[in-house]
Amino acid sequence: GLFQLDFASPLFARRYEDPVLVSCTDGVGTKLKVATRMGVHNSVGIDLVAMSVNDAICCGAEPLFFLDYVAMSHDDPLLLEQIVEGITAGCMQSDCALLGGETAIMPDIYERGDYDLAGFCVGVVERKRVIDGKAIAPGDVVIGLASSGLHSNGYSLVRKIVFDIADLSVDDFVDELGRTVGHALLEPTRIYTRAVRQVLNHYRVKSVVHGIAHITGGGVHDNLERILPERCRAVIERDSWNVPPLFGWLQRLGEVDPAEMDRVFNMGVGLILVVSPYYADSIRTQLSDLGVENWTIGRIVDGPSGVVFE
Repeated sequence: GLFQLDFASPLFARRYEDPVLVSCTDGVGTKLKVATRMGVHNSVGIDLVAMSVNDAICCGAEPLFFLDYVAMSHDDPLLLEQIVEGITAGCMQSDCALLGGETAIMPDIYERGDYDLAGFCVGVVERKRVIDGKAIAPGDVVIGLASSGLHSNGYSLVRKIVFDIADLSVDDFVDELGRTVGHALLEPTRIYTRAVRQVLNHYRVKSVVHGIAHITGGGVHDNLERILPERCRAVIERDSWNVPPLFGWLQRLGEVDPAEMDRVFNMGVGLILVVSPYYADSIRTQLSDLGVENWTIGRIVDGPSGVVFE
């Protein structure tokens, strides 16, 4: 696609004085194997968009456009149609233009029926409003935003537990989850862009959101730790949020150590905001009004940089 980097144009002049471009790329991983078992491929397109735009929002960026790359063993127009349907839905949810994409047919690399996805997002943020975690300070409040489920991480372990150890099918109904195995595992990754952008735009003058962490592989511990500056320690209250039943079900089914669960999965928290304590309640109310369940899950204290659970 061709586009003009003219920041004096009305599109940017309304909002940006000194814009900085942000780029992100990611994939969906082996969640695609579950989609193939189900024969349902539209939801993974949403996952693909979510993984990149949720990363972009961590520095406060507004997504501008998205591109996709689809690699498969043979030409399959119906499969591609489902995938692009999901990508389109994800772009609409994140107010991001789908600019283009590439499809590669490689029978020598992929087994018949296999495919892979990669996505690329470009966004923009005002330089003085870049969120990089440097403003995080003792006293700040840690807010957790609810995930929709597994999102797009941990599926190698999930598939081993569900399909190898428990020998379940995607069509098996699980009373505890109120749905089939396949539908529970394919729940799309939640896209936080629109809600977080509204919060950030509400405080355009004040800098009240000091850090944002997208909770992917490594869980709350690793992803939150990554944004903490020196002498800032995050104390997380383990029982402060609702862990979806899916995680407990997987843990019991596979007899997984709790520490491994925390390392691999988001455990019900898909995004974390570290905010000024004075504005924490207001931010939580705004998120709730926007339909995003959230909790105060911890605080920042003075100490060696890191994350501890209580």
